[in-house]
Amino acid sequence: MCHCLACQRRTGSAFGIQARFPATHVRIEGRSNEFTRTSDEGDGAGTFRFCPECGATVYYTISSFPDFIAVPIGAFADPTFPAPTVSVWEERRHSWLELPAGMEHHD
Repeated sequence: MCHCLACQRRTGSAFGIQARFPATHVRIEGRSNEFTRTSDEGDGAGTFRFCPECGATVYYTISSFPDFIAVPIGAFADPTFPAPTVSVWEERRHSWLELPAGMEHHD
């Protein structure tokens, strides 16, 4: 759903990075506001929940993966968070971005 260019605009970064968890393993607490956006290609939607105080995205759901909750890695505020293992939408990555060896790649 993210299709990279929209993720770059949403995050203000060269890429979006997230951890996805089965929805049945996630407990949501606290307040959040939401914004729903259609993908670049118009084939799916993401509903982003963000902190009403600071505006940071705290989690989101993707219509094409309804059984998962995605949490932006930065929301964990943990520089020791494990490195990513899967890369998607690489055809839209910045040419200078190097990906770690051993990743699973999907275009």
